[in-house]
Amino acid sequence: MPDLKAHLKSKLAKSQLGLVRNAFDIVGSVALLEIPRELKKKQKIIANAVLQAHKNIKAVYVEVGGRKGKLRLQKLQWLAGSRNTETVATENGVQLKLDVAKVYYSPRQASERKRIYQQVKSGEEVLVMFSGAAPYVIEIAKHTNAEKVFGIEVNRAAHKYAAENVKLNKVDAKVKLYCGDVKKILPQLGSFSRIVMPLPKGAGHYLGIALKHTKHNGAVHFYDFQPQAKIPFASVEKVRAAAVKQKKKIRIIKTVKCGQLAPRAYRVCVDFQVV
Repeated sequence: MPDLKAHLKSKLAKSQLGLVRNAFDIVGSVALLEIPRELKKKQKIIANAVLQAHKNIKAVYVEVGGRKGKLRLQKLQWLAGSRNTETVATENGVQLKLDVAKVYYSPRQASERKRIYQQVKSGEEVLVMFSGAAPYVIEIAKHTNAEKVFGIEVNRAAHKYAAENVKLNKVDAKVKLYCGDVKKILPQLGSFSRIVMPLPKGAGHYLGIALKHTKHNGAVHFYDFQPQAKIPFASVEKVRAAAVKQKKKIRIIKTVKCGQLAPRAYRVCVDFQVV
């Protein structure tokens, strides 16, 4: 990655330069910056430096506040370049069209999505809850011999992009998408060999229905947020408590720390089997 600070050396004081974050999210042609409060008055200068340093970036936005609501959307403020928030991201050999202002998507989870699809076995029927613009769905469909991959997403904009992405990546024959609440749609779909639950905040509320709809010896990938001191036992305990409530037997396969929410707070995945 080009050195952003090198482009800002003559424009910021040395003390300010030390606060600049060289790393930031790039989604297709859109850059999403996190600007420290101390540099707010310099954010346009930083944004223009991003455009100079990264020729593939066409639009620069700053993230304002955290992700909010059940759609997990981030408020964005335009800083430089185009004002277009629609873009096409490339990840793990697939293309994903989306609008960063309307759809939750994190490029930081590309390696985690690869870790999941590498576990999918031939002939499996896989469900992705909270499927968004369908990165998990499409990568599983494209890179594995799964029989069928289902996605459920409540965000209508994300569902629309997911449908486009399925066609864009030519996986129509293996994919079925639904728009709506998981708890209303899943009971109509039967049981699955594998369920992916990529909703770190709140996925615990869906463990019961996931357990009900996982086949014998099927696998579940449950995502959670926890402070460092509670990893992994707090997330594992959520799974065990839900299993007891549903009178299901489970086996914990693995726990993985796979992303950071805040200092000393992380995204955790619990891989487990219903036995």
